[in-house]
Amino acid sequence: MAHTDHHTLRRVLRREIAGTIGLLTDEHDFRAMRRYRSFTFDDHATYLQQVEAVLRTRASEGNHTTVALFDPEEYAEYCTRAGLDPDLPSSRARFTAELAATGPALPYEGQPLADLLPALVDEAVRQATWEYAATLLARLGPCSSCGEDLGRAAFVRASKLLARILDTAPPGHRHLVCSVSGPPETLVAVLHAADSDGIPEPDDAEALEFTTVLAVGLATDSPGGLVMRTSAAGNPDRIYGWRLRASGLEPLTAAEVFDAYCTDVESGDLIAPESNVDYCAPPDLGHQDPAAGHSGHNH
Repeated sequence: MAHTDHHTLRRVLRREIAGTIGLLTDEHDFRAMRRYRSFTFDDHATYLQQVEAVLRTRASEGNHTTVALFDPEEYAEYCTRAGLDPDLPSSRARFTAELAATGPALPYEGQPLADLLPALVDEAVRQATWEYAATLLARLGPCSSCGEDLGRAAFVRASKLLARILDTAPPGHRHLVCSVSGPPETLVAVLHAADSDGIPEPDDAEALEFTTVLAVGLATDSPGGLVMRTSAAGNPDRIYGWRLRASGLEPLTAAEVFDAYCTDVESGDLIAPESNVDYCAPPDLGHQDPAAGHSGHNH
């Protein structure tokens, strides 16, 4: 490797890019790939520098590149399933091309790799959260008394609740967080909805993930909550929220929202409230039909 110049390394990398580059984001994954003789890098920092140089060159030539998270374990399993030799650049290129369609991936837009790496890891966590939540919903099966699919029913209710929450929110940028506690871990989903001519327009993928996590909380009656923060120029930010209940969402009082935001989770000590923020009770969502989605039934 010491004798291999950087131009050669970039040529090697370019051969393995098919519009997508599979990125080894951490040292552990990088070391796992070093077992392959055809993987010619021996230093993660140098590898990242070379990847960044290739991305910049491709961008300067007008080429669009997607950066995908490359998982060595998934790669090995893929090669076994497909009957490919994992120690070939062509096998890596084939796996990477599929990653663009199925795995966590982000477009390269000229940002430093130091910014892209954490964003890519966040994207992977979001995708894993959504897949896990969707699996939980699918496993709920049919209602024992009426045969309706419980997961689908919960998803429909969560969709309606989210629509009501966005409809009743004051104008401005909306930032929602939904968390559902439960074994083995807490599921968290985030949704941003910016005002477009007075109409909040959330990202479709974010909305799907958010609705799925909310549906899990409703369907499993797990402890959880949903918090909304709205920001509009010239006005204080408004923060309000709800507790998750099987029958729907139960409004938090302004005092409960204040306590949640102004108490240190670890120590229980008070934290100074943010300036120019109103901690308030949520708008009325209107009638939530407790019969919908089978709440109140025992499954």
